[in-house]
Amino acid sequence: MTEIKTDITTESIETKPGEMTTVTSVLEKLRIKKRDKEFRMTPEGFTAGTGKYYNPEDLKIIKTYRFEGESDPSDSSIIYILEAKDGLVGYSMDAYGVYSDHEDDGYDNFIRKINVEERDDQQIFQDADSAKSEDSK
Repeated sequence: MTEIKTDITTESIETKPGEMTTVTSVLEKLRIKKRDKEFRMTPEGFTAGTGKYYNPEDLKIIKTYRFEGESDPSDSSIIYILEAKDGLVGYSMDAYGVYSDHEDDGYDNFIRKINVEERDDQQIFQDADSAKSEDSK
């Protein structure tokens, strides 16, 4: 069984043997599976454009992808795949360090408070209908 590594450069992340992962491919896979709601930081907490606001205890990080630019540090970013207590799965994306998009809005403290429950890609990217039927078992 191939171990999936997420804390390495984009060139060496594999979701299947021989298949490379990029920011674009992760976002496209989420879009195809209809799990592409972007969680954004607001003064009320994270929101995914649904009219609901989530606190850290309402969310869990189910996967983390880190992308490190080989020649340009500004290419370094991270995608957090999040699941809300109400079942909504989406993502939040940030750049590392000085390139962070979330300077003073509390994003870093907020994301650190979210529980982590890493799942493998197969669980995350299965069809939404399959996930619901698995949950009801």
